[in-house]
Amino acid sequence: MPDANVRIPEEVKDRLAAVAATEGLSLRAYLARLAETLLTLAERAEHVEKARAALKEWAGYAPSPAEERDLDSELDRRLAWATDR
Repeated sequence: MPDANVRIPEEVKDRLAAVAATEGLSLRAYLARLAETLLTLAERAEHVEKARAALKEWAGYAPSPAEERDLDSELDRRLAWATDR
């Protein structure tokens, strides 16, 4: 596999190299592994749609956009409460 050069600030490279070292990896190996675990926005949207379809099939639950917003707001409220403690 041919290598590519990516220009990033030195402090970012140092941080990534330090994280890689704590996992016993070279920076190159760490970045390759990281790239395999990340999803594009389109891939994430596809996963969300599959999860929604599975939830609807399994439980018959299909929240409307308004219900999703309400649930998100409630989760945000509870997380804020929990982190303020």
